[in-house]
Amino acid sequence: MSPLQWRVKPVLPITKLLGAIAVVVLVLAFGRRDPVQWVIAAGVAVALAGWAARDLIAPVRLSADTSGITMLTGFAHRHHVAWPQVERVRVDSRDRRGLRSRLLEIDTGDSLHLFSTNELGAEPEEVADALNALRSNAPL
Repeated sequence: MSPLQWRVKPVLPITKLLGAIAVVVLVLAFGRRDPVQWVIAAGVAVALAGWAARDLIAPVRLSADTSGITMLTGFAHRHHVAWPQVERVRVDSRDRRGLRSRLLEIDTGDSLHLFSTNELGAEPEEVADALNALRSNAPL
C-alpha cells in the first residue's frame, strides 16, 4: 500500500510571495525616505519569502503508512513516529469570536503536532478518519 500524503495548498506560497512584494511596494509608495520603514519592510519581506520557500521546498506536511506517521518539523525536517508511539489523533475544533478553527491534533505523548486545513490541503476530519483507519489496520 502506498503512503497517504497531505500537502500544502498550492495557493499559499503564491499568496506569501505576493505579500512580500506588497510590503515592498507599500514602502516605496509611502515611506521612501524613512530608513526605519525600509528595515521593517525588508524584515517582513524576507520572513514571508522564507515562509513561502518552506512551502515550496517541503510541500508534504504529513504522510502515513502502515509503519507510522511522518511529519514535517522545523523548516524542512521530517520526523517519523511509529504507530505505537501515537497516543491520539483527533480534530480540535474551537469557536472564538464567531470564527471556527479546526486543527488536526497528533499526540505522541512527549509532543503535540497541529496541522491546519491549509497545511493539509484537506479537511482535518477527513485526515483524522484516514489516519485512524490506517492506524487500526497497521500491524502491531
